Amino acid sequence: MQGGEKEAQRYVWDGAIPLQVHLHDSEVTTLPPPPPALILAPRIGYLPLLSSQLKPFFSGALPPGVDTIWFDYKGLPLKWYISTGVLFDLLCAEPERPWNLTVHFRGYPGNILIPCDGEDSVKWSYINSLKEAAYIIHGSSKNVMNMSQPDQVELWRSVMNGKLETYNRISSKLKLGIIEDDFSDKVNPSLKAPHTVNETEATTTLKTSRIPVRLYLCNTNQDFENLETVPPFETWDQISYINRPVELNKEGKYFTLYDAIKSILPEFFHPAAEEEGKDGVIKLVRIQGIEPKMEIPFSWVVNNLMNPDYFLHICVYINAGRPMGT
Repeated sequence: MQGGEKEAQRYVWDGAIPLQVHLHDSEVTTLPPPPPALILAPRIGYLPLLSSQLKPFFSGALPPGVDTIWFDYKGLPLKWYISTGVLFDLLCAEPERPWNLTVHFRGYPGNILIPCDGEDSVKWSYINSLKEAAYIIHGSSKNVMNMSQPDQVELWRSVMNGKLETYNRISSKLKLGIIEDDFSDKVNPSLKAPHTVNETEATTTLKTSRIPVRLYLCNTNQDFENLETVPPFETWDQISYINRPVELNKEGKYFTLYDAIKSILPEFFHPAAEEEGKDGVIKLVRIQGIEPKMEIPFSWVVNNLMNPDYFLHICVYINAGRPMGT
């Protein structure tokens, strides 16, 4: 594999978000209160996995009790099974650096968040997501379910520790494939899709495929002129979670990111806006921290910007006043 072909994937795996983590006031038992913890959190990682760094940092200030770590952003409890990078893209229309989060070790909001028993819960959430992606692609999750225990452990550790080479070696055995795109090669050879597998264990290239996509549709409840004026989300009810495959149907057509999003959210597109690339109702599209041009080949986006669970996570902001997609 040529170095340039895996550059985008490397950026995704090396991506990190600077966090400034404050202990919630109700859990501070010391004077002066502890300072905030400064952490670089991997984009592809999950917030509960930061416990090993945060618990020792704040342990001297905590009241007696059983530790169950959870986070909030501006009062909104954060869903632990969504990767840190997706949460950041989703909740910070105008990126906040460092991202100021509040950590809690008491009072888990079980009425809002599903239970989390630490790393094991995060691991099984990841594996289940991988099974779901395999089923979408192949109609069966057998390859994931039949992984050997050592391979499963090594795959999970590669995600936790950001080891891309190990991840590529182990995930190639799942034969989930990559997406071939002749159009991107013709338009711009530098966009050629990377082979994210060992050449000796190459997976079958898929000329057409069902692409696992998780789209987060953010209802801002009002129009906004720029990202700085987007109000914070007060409840998860303002965000629709759409788990819908995209059929990559080439048939001689140049299939773009615009086409993919339109296939998921047809109600927000109309013929008059086709020339503009996206409907005025859609204010922002963000994937892996970037706002890609809507005419980019969708296959390139999938091959380069998907998460380690083989899903492409897309954050979309819309202007309220139109029905939400479901």
